[in-house]
Amino acid sequence: MAKFTTSDGLTLHYEDDGAGLPVLCLAGLTRNTRDFDFVAPHLPGVRLIRMDYRGRGQSGWADDYSTYSVPREARDALELLDHLGLEKAAILGTSRGGMIGMFLAATAKDRLLGVALNDVGPELNKDGLAGIVANLGVNPDAKTLDELAAQRAQTPGFANVPPERWQQEATHIFTQTRRGMEINYDPRLRDAIVESAIGDTPDLWPLFRAVAPLPCAVIHAENSELLSAESVDRMAAEMPGLIVAHVPDRAHIPFLDEPQSLDALHQWLGKLQ
Repeated sequence: MAKFTTSDGLTLHYEDDGAGLPVLCLAGLTRNTRDFDFVAPHLPGVRLIRMDYRGRGQSGWADDYSTYSVPREARDALELLDHLGLEKAAILGTSRGGMIGMFLAATAKDRLLGVALNDVGPELNKDGLAGIVANLGVNPDAKTLDELAAQRAQTPGFANVPPERWQQEATHIFTQTRRGMEINYDPRLRDAIVESAIGDTPDLWPLFRAVAPLPCAVIHAENSELLSAESVDRMAAEMPGLIVAHVPDRAHIPFLDEPQSLDALHQWLGKLQ
């Protein structure tokens, strides 16, 4: 298992597979490298680089939980590219990862080849965000993997998902212990997110606009509780040439191996060659 050390001394886990165009995959808020297991087999000719954020997955937990922030995680991403000797990479960002991708476009655009956003944009539904925060740092009440997978299969907005997919997805996010299923990230992530939300909500549209003229794609779950179709329409109006996919039978977040997701990603990758 590959590791590197950040400039503030934290050990982070990463994976580096394949050869070709370097694509740095950045996962959702509480997720990890496994977020991209479903799409990985569909991306030939790509060097797929994945990173567990600090405090998540197999990476170390920070002494200072305030470093669980988009700017610090963006810096970690750049330090991973430096560690690998890569001048540039494309960013495939799911939810939190897309936020980091937009932040990097505004602060380190010279390191990017393009940005693909999985069900995230510069305007997010406040109720959807509140729902995510409500579950942060909380272990599920399921005692077994089968029980948890059955619960997750009832997630509103999803349809036509095989039961084995839910079971595999649950193993990505949770760990079986003698006490039951538990989260596999630092529970203090909740404190970091709650404290960062104090005050006025920043305007994120400048971050999105900063991506241009790099190739950009947005994959939108049609039943998303976080990203609305209206926001996606505005994104397309603000950025001519934006690749847009609307994925039916999915809420936050698409698995990325849906036909619509793959079509958008292949279009995006084609523009990066």
